[in-house]
Amino acid sequence: MKFQDKVIETGEKPLQALQSRILQANLGYRCNMGCKHCHVSGGPARPEVMDQKTAEQVLRVFLENPFELLDLTGGAPELNPSFRLMVAEARGAERKVLSRTNLTIFFEKGMEYLPEFYREHQVELIASLPYYLEENVDRVRGAGVYRKSIESLQVLNRLGFGMESSNLTISLVYNPQGMFFAPDQQTLESEFKRELRERYGVFFTRLYTFTNMPIGRFRDYLIRTNNLNAYMEKLSRAFNPATLDNVMCRHLVNVGWDGTLYDCDFNQVLGLGMHADLPRHITGFNYAKFTGRTITVDDHCYGCTAGQGSS
Repeated sequence: MKFQDKVIETGEKPLQALQSRILQANLGYRCNMGCKHCHVSGGPARPEVMDQKTAEQVLRVFLENPFELLDLTGGAPELNPSFRLMVAEARGAERKVLSRTNLTIFFEKGMEYLPEFYREHQVELIASLPYYLEENVDRVRGAGVYRKSIESLQVLNRLGFGMESSNLTISLVYNPQGMFFAPDQQTLESEFKRELRERYGVFFTRLYTFTNMPIGRFRDYLIRTNNLNAYMEKLSRAFNPATLDNVMCRHLVNVGWDGTLYDCDFNQVLGLGMHADLPRHITGFNYAKFTGRTITVDDHCYGCTAGQGSS
């Protein structure tokens, strides 16, 4: 059954947005890594990078409207030349900023400033760490990535991130390795905290568990192994209507690297724009039109609503 029909079958209307609290900006698909599960297929050779004019327009829209949080993602968002400006201006206006960091970016030339920069501006961090064991992480993200990630977390801990005595937060993201669903989030968070603390003296604020979305490199893998249909069937069978209240698309507006507006970062990658009666680009943004909008969906949305959900 198509996802939209499944939503309606539950007695809901087509999925609709609530108040937009988050402006999420994808600053480009360029990244210093090439993870196997990356939904944007990011990497060093990707040319898609948000230019300064668009970044300034995103910042202006964020500051002129009642958004609570600026969510910066990529690729590696820190590689965008406008990244520092966007963070500094948003924080200077006393707005919250979240950065989705891969942790290894701190080791790239010219990026050594990032930990101190994040502390200075009190940026909330979300970092990918698919598991707490080295072999599992390096299999998905590349050789040596786990050690760099642990070292970066130790640096951030020394600066106060993830410590109980500090208001600086860093959350980790767990992705299953393959066609599996994540374990219970609270149980896995306790396990992560115990293992990282005992092995490396590493602390973090919380753990988020995400289902692998059938797009980007993971979709390519499913196609190569003739498992796409089986995985989509697995996701649809695990549909949980209780997750619909909190799926992230109901609370945010996503801006692509070229300024095009989407309901979420996954729709952006698939080129699924917003409905035709809405502004399609950041230059025509109108906050009032986005509350209560009907969200563009497709069958990949089963990934956010399977099991315990992924938002």
